[in-house]
Amino acid sequence: MNLKIHDAVDYSVIKFPPVTPIPKDFTQLKTFKSITYTEEECSVIVPTDAIELAEATAVDPGWFIIQIIGELDFSLVGILTQLANPLAENGISIFALSTYNTDYLLIKSTEKEKTIQVLKQAGHVFD
Repeated sequence: MNLKIHDAVDYSVIKFPPVTPIPKDFTQLKTFKSITYTEEECSVIVPTDAIELAEATAVDPGWFIIQIIGELDFSLVGILTQLANPLAENGISIFALSTYNTDYLLIKSTEKEKTIQVLKQAGHVFD
């Protein structure tokens, strides 16, 4: 599988109360960003220090992002497993995120070199 590392910046995973409006700084960002609302929370992924955190209930910085290159058809099975299994076997935790087109893995920056090595050994290629 072809992969791309978004390594220009450090990312944070941030938790807000479920009624929090979309942060105004969020819409201005020109880089990877994600926001998800559930009944229990609002989760935001942005470059560290990119948005106001006054209402945040938890902030976890120090993540980098790996993107699966190309558009993935919904009928494909086991895509994340091909990445998650070798990482899990090597004690590397992931935070997975999917969009309409593809999948992303967030991994702690402290595991970056080990992650790249493990995924290359599993046959994956980085652009």
